[in-house]
Amino acid sequence: MMKKVVFLFLLLSICSLSACAERNKNEQEHEIETSTSVAQQSNNDQVDTVQATEALQQIKEQIHFNVPIKMPTTLPIAEGAFLSATARTQGDQVEVIFYESKENMPINDIRLKKSATVIGRLLVKKYKSVEGASTQIAFDNFNQNGGQEVDLGYNIKGYQDAGAGSLWTGWNEGRWAIATHTRTDNPDAGVKLAKQAVAYLENHMLPIPRQYGMAQLDVYHSGNLIVWQDEKLVYTLDSIKDPLKALAIATAFYQ
Repeated sequence: MMKKVVFLFLLLSICSLSACAERNKNEQEHEIETSTSVAQQSNNDQVDTVQATEALQQIKEQIHFNVPIKMPTTLPIAEGAFLSATARTQGDQVEVIFYESKENMPINDIRLKKSATVIGRLLVKKYKSVEGASTQIAFDNFNQNGGQEVDLGYNIKGYQDAGAGSLWTGWNEGRWAIATHTRTDNPDAGVKLAKQAVAYLENHMLPIPRQYGMAQLDVYHSGNLIVWQDEKLVYTLDSIKDPLKALAIATAFYQ
């Protein structure tokens, strides 16, 4: 009987050790797979970043303007996508349309309009005077305009104004006037977007305007517009569907 007990004990011990060894092997294989996946993702991110940086540099080289203009340091593009653009200078205005595509296309490639997706459009226009440029900025001091007060977080107060079926929630950050737009039958969406924008701008800086800047962010992904002045130059960002992506692109101009 004692021999049987010892035999069973040894058998169970061997099985236990075998199971532990198999489990450790599986865990090691999982760790290797995870590490490989993370490394591959990191490499992909680095490739995407390098390609986008090179594309932005090529865009700058395509712009022939009588004064230096600023370009974003990066752009939000989908994972695995490539950044490209069309760039055109006409008189005192530069137009750049940013695209993301599934294949790497040169700047001003004629295929972009048919097979790539527009990220956004940048217009830079030079005016004859600083005063002339400043008239293009629709700057509002919202706390002086009045309206229903709303707490947007981070000690920032917004002010709501309704009319013609639209509801605007506006606030100021430095020399920027920012407002979200929704419809009067969907008021909470405007406040929600405003709070998201305020939270985003706590960790990201809009370009410093000389003198003012304004941003209109639309709940319904239409009509997003960001404009700021830099002396005689006026920068305009539009054709960006996602309002938070519009902010991300604008903050990429901060230098």
